[in-house]
Amino acid sequence: MSLYKRNDSPHWWVKISHSGRKVQHSTGTGDKSQAQEYHDKLKASLWEQQRLGIKPRRSWKEAVVRWLAETSEKATHDGDIKKLRWLDPLLGALMLDEITLDVIDRVKSEKLKTVGKSTVNRYLALVRSILLRARDEWEWIDKVPKVKLYKEGPGRERSITAEQAEALLRELPTHQRDVVLFALATGLRQSNVVGLEWTHVNLVAGHAWVGANQSKNGKPIAVPLNATALAVLRRQLGKHAEKVFTYAGKPLGWANTRAWRNALKRAGIENFRWHDLRHTWATWHRQSGTPTHELQRLGGWRSSVMVERYAHLAPDHLAKAASRIDSLIGGYDLATPETA
Repeated sequence: MSLYKRNDSPHWWVKISHSGRKVQHSTGTGDKSQAQEYHDKLKASLWEQQRLGIKPRRSWKEAVVRWLAETSEKATHDGDIKKLRWLDPLLGALMLDEITLDVIDRVKSEKLKTVGKSTVNRYLALVRSILLRARDEWEWIDKVPKVKLYKEGPGRERSITAEQAEALLRELPTHQRDVVLFALATGLRQSNVVGLEWTHVNLVAGHAWVGANQSKNGKPIAVPLNATALAVLRRQLGKHAEKVFTYAGKPLGWANTRAWRNALKRAGIENFRWHDLRHTWATWHRQSGTPTHELQRLGGWRSSVMVERYAHLAPDHLAKAASRIDSLIGGYDLATPETA
């Protein structure tokens, strides 16, 4: 029977076999006449696809399944899954050719109720990427709506002083103190710190590394270990066979905890996120004279654009560079006669 009811659904379901292809899903309605109309249109569409070479209509859910299968190696794969779960109530019932600019605008307005424009952009970029792949690689659709992202301001550059960092470390529990200290010593992102494994650490050579599948830019990151970082790692020896950072014998899964937030309050530090430890590390490096190209490699940034945000923090270092041509033009101002 091509139109039927299921005990677990209030809607009529359709089941059609056509030229070796089976189609079985809900009609989305409990009205039998509407379900029959849907069934007839679907059957006619399948006939057109076979006889006239018309592309079959594909759903957003089909695209999501294929996207996740093809991008499973992305460092942001888990983040994509979370975003797609949020998007499902808005897009899950739609065919790809039903995702119009009006639909995209609804996504924007709904997400803006809880987050800022930069976060909304991450969701819009994901939708755009899936639609473009459906058009350009899978050839499921012929056109996609022009998804415009919000213009974002300059990146956040919040950092703390060495004195503030010392105050924060005093307020943290021992296991988290070492995690924060290691982040300040290496500049690694939170996921790379808590996910660090002993197989990616060489204490003798004094370096660690982040695999390409765990790196934000998709490339492995070499992490030279300074004395502070090495001391932290040595304190973790013997606590766990696989993971470096643990608590009560179990690997840490997250560092942005209530204990972290309470420690910030006790230390009197406001408007400071865990990722700002990375900004602090970069700021300290620039203030200590580390040049852009070295900082870029240390931080694992794909381009120097991100590193240039910290260029203004090394005035003494730049002053030395500016003074290199003094000997060539020195005395010129004295040799130039004054004019009335």
